[in-house]
Amino acid sequence: MSTKADRGRPATPAWRLFFPLAAVHAAVMVPLSLLAFYHGAPLGLIDSPAAHGRELLFGFALAVIAGYLLGPLPRRWLLGMAALWFAARAGGLLWPTALPVLLADALFAALLAWRLVPRFLAAKKWRNRLLSPLLGLLCLLAIASLAGRLVQHGMLTPALMRHAVLWLVLLMTFMGGRVLAPAINGHLMSSRRQVGAGVQPRLEAALIVLLGVTPLLAPWSATASLAAPLTATAGLLVLWRLWRWRPWACRQRPDLLGLLLGYAWLGFGLLLAVRVLWLGQPLGGVLHAFTVGALGTLASGIMLRQAILRAKGRPEREPLLLPLALLFSLAAVLRLVAFAAGEGWLLLLWGSALAWSLAWGVVAWRLLAWSRRAPARRAD
Repeated sequence: MSTKADRGRPATPAWRLFFPLAAVHAAVMVPLSLLAFYHGAPLGLIDSPAAHGRELLFGFALAVIAGYLLGPLPRRWLLGMAALWFAARAGGLLWPTALPVLLADALFAALLAWRLVPRFLAAKKWRNRLLSPLLGLLCLLAIASLAGRLVQHGMLTPALMRHAVLWLVLLMTFMGGRVLAPAINGHLMSSRRQVGAGVQPRLEAALIVLLGVTPLLAPWSATASLAAPLTATAGLLVLWRLWRWRPWACRQRPDLLGLLLGYAWLGFGLLLAVRVLWLGQPLGGVLHAFTVGALGTLASGIMLRQAILRAKGRPEREPLLLPLALLFSLAAVLRLVAFAAGEGWLLLLWGSALAWSLAWGVVAWRLLAWSRRAPARRAD
């Protein structure tokens, strides 16, 4: 959505700026959150679990979405949006309820929606048009959740966060499938002269319906039990879809194995949530299967894959992709078992945070290394 004045001017792919920013943000914010929760550090932006969740979703995840979907932007647009994002993150640590900080955060989300939503409305297939309202809803929730900072004790935020995570699960299921299916098909054709399962459109449509209804029921105790069978079905379908992609045929492609592991976290997370939903309990800690296991693994793999491909490289030759996926999985497992571990719970939380931060630090390093090899572009 460039203006006439912008056309022909040098443009920078949004991922070059937003991907490293998102990686550094993820590496730093989780340890800072633990310092704020358990060691009294005065960090207003992340001083409660709900505030920490909001920052992960609407600070980190929206930056990843911006980098992946915005495409090449004129420099003034890219720097302007990045400045708003950074001002909201940095300013919020010290002045979380300051009006300029709230406005910067809200304006970034609004601009992101303005640039992305119309693009996907023009898609021909309804499954592709789904991205338009889904992205718009996530940006709207980002703006609405800012009200939680102005309400005493942030009472509005926890339900919104659970709601947003479940919509993010739908987005990851959809986008992860759209990345994995052609990548695996290409690998099978080049290595075995075989056609893979592809997107599996009927299965994808079923997942869209199931995961589209679940967020309307799961966050509320009165209807959570109704979401349990939907969540169980969706979890099994995710794992069945993954099985049909034949992970064993990708043994020579560690980059694809890492993404498949991230997709598996979506299925496992949905199945873990079934019991909690059936009992009518808040999802709470179970959501870390999505926000640490799935989001960490899928986002890092897709970010690095895009950077490598833009630099005319081959993702399978990046030796750190599978170790990174395993490191994110370790962080997820440690976080999921921490509060059931008795006296060692805080040690496990710190172990999870350090594994997460180490992984994102490595991702940031590799992103910067690959971005230096990518060619420049001009605005369309």
